[in-house]
Amino acid sequence: MTTGQHRAAQPETGPSEEERLPTIAEQMADQIGGWRGLVESSIPVVVFVVANIIGELRPAVIASVAVALLIAGLRLAQRRPIRHAVNGLFGVAIGAAMAWRSGEERDFYLPGILYGIGYGVALLISAAIRQPLVGWIWSVLVAKGRSEWRNDPKLVRTFTQLTVLWGVVWLAKVGVQAGLYLAHQDTALGVARLVLGFPPYALLLLITVWTVRRVTREPQPAPLPGA
Repeated sequence: MTTGQHRAAQPETGPSEEERLPTIAEQMADQIGGWRGLVESSIPVVVFVVANIIGELRPAVIASVAVALLIAGLRLAQRRPIRHAVNGLFGVAIGAAMAWRSGEERDFYLPGILYGIGYGVALLISAAIRQPLVGWIWSVLVAKGRSEWRNDPKLVRTFTQLTVLWGVVWLAKVGVQAGLYLAHQDTALGVARLVLGFPPYALLLLITVWTVRRVTREPQPAPLPGA
């Protein structure tokens, strides 16, 4: 077999195959941990809310931390990714420590509120200085570290708009929780934490992935003859 025949027999890999993005479902599943990640991240908070309603604060704190540890341990034993479980455990542990120390159940939710405010402000600032945080997160999580979007005005504009959307939604949902925190509406705060947790996050992810994929797949204008 000649060299030319050997080359011809090998399938050619086009740019479209090398640069193929994961599907919307694959990208969303990776970021939120799939349905299992959604459920596991919510269980410790549900346990805290229910246990605190039917009992006292400290047993509720102990129960929520124990459940978070159990979930992380099960994932580790099954050799499954534990990133989402560890993140959830870290957040539950800090909130539990604050609630335990103060004796106020609402303090269980305070770290999440403060984190949400900081995250929302950071998103809006990054959009204002034309360094949209959503674009950089996309580079890390989806584009394997590449940041060619910085050289495409349309993508810079798209990521800036998406970053503003994320920032506004994040501050809105945290604002609701902060209002309930200041009003000492502890049970309502727990419910708001669940309702305003992953549903808005999943919706924002869906909007982001769909928008970026649509923009990147728009046909480029053909060059003028003789150009």
